[in-house]
Amino acid sequence: MAAGYADILRAPHAARLLAGTLVGRLPNATGHIAIVLFTRAEGGSYTLAGALAAVYGLATAVGQPLLGRAVDLCGQPRVQFPAAVVSALGMLLLAVAGVASLPLAYAAVAVAGLFTPPLEGGLRALWPSVLDDREDRVHRAYAMDAVAQEIMFTVGPLLVTLLVALASPAAALLVINAVGVLGALSVVLSEPSRAWRSAPREAHWLGALRSPGLLALLGSFFFVGLALGSITVAGVAYADDHGSQAVYGWLMAALGLGALAGGVYYGARQWAGPAERRLRFIVALLALGYLPLVLTPAPLAMTGLAALAGLFLAPAIACAFIVVDRHAPRGTVTEAFSWLVTTFGVGAAVGTAAAGPAVELGGTAWGFAVAGAGGIAALLVLTATQQVLAAPARAKDRAGPVAGSAENDRSGAAEPGFSTGCEA
Repeated sequence: MAAGYADILRAPHAARLLAGTLVGRLPNATGHIAIVLFTRAEGGSYTLAGALAAVYGLATAVGQPLLGRAVDLCGQPRVQFPAAVVSALGMLLLAVAGVASLPLAYAAVAVAGLFTPPLEGGLRALWPSVLDDREDRVHRAYAMDAVAQEIMFTVGPLLVTLLVALASPAAALLVINAVGVLGALSVVLSEPSRAWRSAPREAHWLGALRSPGLLALLGSFFFVGLALGSITVAGVAYADDHGSQAVYGWLMAALGLGALAGGVYYGARQWAGPAERRLRFIVALLALGYLPLVLTPAPLAMTGLAALAGLFLAPAIACAFIVVDRHAPRGTVTEAFSWLVTTFGVGAAVGTAAAGPAVELGGTAWGFAVAGAGGIAALLVLTATQQVLAAPARAKDRAGPVAGSAENDRSGAAEPGFSTGCEA
């Protein structure tokens, strides 16, 4: 298994791009935690801390597809790095001004979220050119990307708590965002990022969203996000029922470990058949993995069920990347990937909000039932739209080979009815 990933990382620029993207995304992975800890340290209430974190998350969800479209139009360096700097300045404003002025605090987190650079979508747009447009290697890179995310979302919160313990919550805000800017800088200074150009795109206000197949995928992954978000709340209720917050840590760790194992296995294999059909099968297994959580057995068994529930998450995400690439309209690949990130995040937020009342009304099992319902809904969407998903919106659209190649010259040439360059 490791040999396949090593082959990807040996490709020129691959390790740098993956590492830079993960480091650059640290502020996004840890922002809500850092905001809550900072607000509480400043004397703010839990309600205020949650509200500020929610505004940050909502602003990020709005900004990702908008900035993704800007990347497709203007290139990566002209968008990614300036956005990272502005986002960091928003967090700097929060750290300096505190929460004494609520309008200023809300504005600071809104700016930080809105200008979070779409590094995740940008990396997936770069993989084809970095890996010589070899489909098997690109698909393995998508799986490796999904696995790396699980590691980042595990290590990131630990890093924030360590910085808070060694220094202060304000220092954690500043350090994490400074590191994020350096990560973005490393990406945009790389040769693939500087050379990448999106294919000419048809001028259309809907952008990537004019693809029916992409809309079907986004509808499904809204419910996948909802399922995952509800587990985070239901897990807290389960830990309270068993009198130990350590139980919650074990459940979340098992969920992440399951996703990590599933992603490693998925990326190490060659898969035959259409990605759309494979995704439907994986999401079916994902839904089945969520359903047993409603049994809420003793902590040891529940930890095992959590690992099972996470097992198919990274494969589902990795396979979704392939489907996005197949269905994104020409010249909108970064925007399309960013829409997937946004939809998943919004679904997670809705799941978090829905699980709370479910727990209060019916107990912990009802909270986990929200996750099961989300998984089933995700599968139903894919099943109902399988005819739409069976027809990709475009042929292979690989924009952005290394500068100077003939293909790059062709991809940058304007065509009738299409637009290139940094246009509105």
